[in-house]
Amino acid sequence: MAQKIFIEDSPFAKFVFSDTRITWFWFVVRLYVGWQWLSAGFEKITSSAWFGSHAGSALTGFLNGAIAQTSGAHPNVQGWYGVFLHVIVLSHPVIWSNIISVGECAVGVALIIGVFTGIAAFFGLFMNLNYLLAGTVSTNPILFTLGIGLVLAWRVAGWWGVDRWLLPILGTPWQKVEVV
Repeated sequence: MAQKIFIEDSPFAKFVFSDTRITWFWFVVRLYVGWQWLSAGFEKITSSAWFGSHAGSALTGFLNGAIAQTSGAHPNVQGWYGVFLHVIVLSHPVIWSNIISVGECAVGVALIIGVFTGIAAFFGLFMNLNYLLAGTVSTNPILFTLGIGLVLAWRVAGWWGVDRWLLPILGTPWQKVEVV
């Protein structure tokens, strides 16, 4: 039988990602990232080109620009991702436009109030990754990096928020829950 080996976290990692004394830092990061997502999503939801009578038109323009960047000696967008954008996303621009708009707002609200912080940060990371793969830099690398921190610090990132009370009630999938 193989011996179980446990590799301990460094004191620095424990402090940064698990210690409630650093909660103030993650609170500031969470509010900043949450505000960025909420404001971007709100801008889209209030735009008819994203979430209204002309929904999908802005996304179609963005996607066509991204697909155009798949050619040349040093393409900004990988060919496989261009195919994905063309076949999957561009074939249903209204649905994807609405999903993106609502998703950005949902991630923003969840991060601002500190509910399911790690999960919200993960979905923010996923959106940032897709924007980066589509050739858009902007604030995406910064938000991506801060999002990684929020995912790693999920236990304390929502401490000054709803997670402080919600997570102990819900527990985690790897904990044994005693049903009475």
